[in-house]
Amino acid sequence: MRTISALWLRNLRGFVRDRVKLVTSLVIPFFFLYVFSSIFKTDQVEDPTAFLLAGIIVATVFQTSLNIATSTIDDTVSGFMKEILVSPTSRFKVALGQIVSAATIATAQGILILIIGFFTGLRFNNWETIIYVLFALMLVGLVFSGLGLFLASMVKSASTFQVVQQAVVLPFTFLSGAYIPIDFLPKVLKFVSYFNPMTYTTAFFRTIMLEKGGLPQGDLLKLGLAFDLNGFIITPWMSGGIIAIFGTLFLYLATNSFVRADFNKISRNPLARK
Repeated sequence: MRTISALWLRNLRGFVRDRVKLVTSLVIPFFFLYVFSSIFKTDQVEDPTAFLLAGIIVATVFQTSLNIATSTIDDTVSGFMKEILVSPTSRFKVALGQIVSAATIATAQGILILIIGFFTGLRFNNWETIIYVLFALMLVGLVFSGLGLFLASMVKSASTFQVVQQAVVLPFTFLSGAYIPIDFLPKVLKFVSYFNPMTYTTAFFRTIMLEKGGLPQGDLLKLGLAFDLNGFIITPWMSGGIIAIFGTLFLYLATNSFVRADFNKISRNPLARK
C-alpha cells in the first residue's frame, strides 16, 4: 500500500502544480459545449445543454485517464520509474499506483467540470444523483486508466505514444455519442460505434446525469440511452455491465503488460523503433 499511496500522491501533486494544463483542460470542454450546443438542436431532448455536458464530462475523464501513459513514459525516460522497478516492491503494485492515481486525477477533472456546469444551468432533481455521478466518474476513470497504462507498456517511445493516443481518443470519442448522437452518424459508423466501449460508457453516464433511469425502453431508445441490436435492447444498466467487463479486461492487460514490459527500450527519440 505504501508504494501505491506514494505514486498516487506524487502524480496528484504533479496534476495540481501544472496549472496551465489544468486551466486548459477546463476551458476546452466548455468550448466544445458552446460549439456543439449551437448546432445541436432536437425536440427529443428536454435540456440539450445537460445532454451535451454529460457527454463532454465523460469524454474529458476518458482523455485524462489516458494521459497517465504520458507521465509513465516520462518517468521511465527520466530514470524515476527504473529506480522504482529495481526496488523490492512488485511491478503489480507500481501498476496499481499508476492506475489509481490516473483514475483519481480523471475523476477530479470531471468533478471540476461538473461544478462549473452548475453555473451554466445544470440542475439535479434528486440529491442522490450527485453520489451516483461521482461513483460513475470513478468507474470510468478506473476503466480507461487501465487502457492508458496498457498502451504505455506497449509503445517504444514518447512520440509513438502521442500518435497512438490520438488514434484511440478521436474515434473512441466521436463515435461514442458524447458530442454527436449516434443516430446522426452514417449507418457504417453507427455499426462501428457498437464495438466502442465509450459508446456504452457515454450512455450509462448520461442516463445517470439526466436522471432518466426510470424511463421505458422506447423513450431510452429515442434519447440514445439504449441501443437496439436487431431486436435486442441494450439498456443503460446493461451498458454499465459492459463497462465493467471492459474495465476488467483493460486492468488485466495493463497489469500483465506492465509486469512484462522492458522499459529500457522506451526512448524519446522520434526515430526510435516502433
